Amino acid sequence: MPTAVAAPFRFFALQAVGTRRLGASLARITFAGPDLRGFHSDGRDQSLSLFLPHPGQSEPVVPVERGDEWWQTWRELPDDVRAVMRSYTLRGLRRDAAGHTAEIDVDFVLHGVEPGAAVAAGPAARWAAAARPGDRVLLLGPAVADNRAIRFRPPADTDLVLIWADETALPAASAIAETLPAGLRARLWLQVPHPEDVQELRTAADAEVTWLTGAGAEDRALTALRAAALPPHHAPYVWIAGESGCVKRLRRHFVGERGVDRRRVTFVGYWRHGLTEEQLREEG
Repeated sequence: MPTAVAAPFRFFALQAVGTRRLGASLARITFAGPDLRGFHSDGRDQSLSLFLPHPGQSEPVVPVERGDEWWQTWRELPDDVRAVMRSYTLRGLRRDAAGHTAEIDVDFVLHGVEPGAAVAAGPAARWAAAARPGDRVLLLGPAVADNRAIRFRPPADTDLVLIWADETALPAASAIAETLPAGLRARLWLQVPHPEDVQELRTAADAEVTWLTGAGAEDRALTALRAAALPPHHAPYVWIAGESGCVKRLRRHFVGERGVDRRRVTFVGYWRHGLTEEQLREEG
């Protein structure tokens, strides 16, 4: 597979400049700021770390002045002071006339913000639901376009791309689809909580997209994949991302039941049932 540059990452001070709902569960926030001139990414499933302020704070508290020691100093801050850190993927970017990044889009899942929700919203969902232009955030992102926070890397001989994503991985899957070349065959299974979350997917590839909505994501995803008849192929590449338990089961399906070479499967657990991102981070 293609290898990535060991790219440096840096902090970008940004402001929200636009917000819009994409459906019952999703919102897109556009960020801008002079710092973005140094932001470089080849897109696809580019991973980012976003730092958000607590209610009452005008900006997130991250000790960037400590240089390489910022991480340990940030962890030692009180819980109600230390900026909320969450992992997201880049949904899109736009450049100015000089070719510099001018704006980026990040899509947020708004679990728990609706009245009477069974599960309470987390701090990032609450922030995104209330975000307004001018709200300040800090982004830890790439300064080199081809970097190791991009995981989607099909081998050069790939003749079929297979993608599964839940709502947390939908932005990455959508961004990936937009980069697929014309004529490449692709099958995508995209799982979202509500029919209103279904989006138009743009791609030049010869793609078939299946949307799965509603509860029972893990069982319904496996059932849909097992029932799928794939077009003739010799060198498939699989990308699976979302809830870690579901991702592992789907990987076993492709490797164990479909016979895909495990070296041609990229799988990423974006979250895990019952655990916050802080708890996942503590587990390493």
